[in-house]
Amino acid sequence: MGKFKSALYRFMYGRYGADRLGSCLLIAYVVIIILHTFLTFFIDSLAFDVIVSLISFILAFTVIYRMFSRNIAKRRKENEKFCGFFRLRKNKFKDRKTHVYRKCPKCRAILRLPKAKGKHFVVCPRCKHRFSVRG
Repeated sequence: MGKFKSALYRFMYGRYGADRLGSCLLIAYVVIIILHTFLTFFIDSLAFDVIVSLISFILAFTVIYRMFSRNIAKRRKENEKFCGFFRLRKNKFKDRKTHVYRKCPKCRAILRLPKAKGKHFVVCPRCKHRFSVRG
């Protein structure tokens, strides 16, 4: 078992490996396969089978491609974008009583602003653009 493990380490050296996006894609693949298994009792259609097979193939290929990719910077950026999307949603929900989130119209940065009634002006810390916000 030691030879196989060291050979696997050598093979994966310089490759991206597993991350949160890959895990979510793998879970989606398994869920689609399980749902397809149960839905074949109710839906007996060749088109349905082809579509589900195509979607599951694309998911499986994407997971494997991402794991064995040597473009680590690009895979890391994709994973950060994926995680950032859900992190923003979590923070918006957590801060819903005290803060609002607005986009800068110039640079599209997302700003976390304290809730305030009426119209007031905000300066974007990234691009220094001044714009009005209605609270």
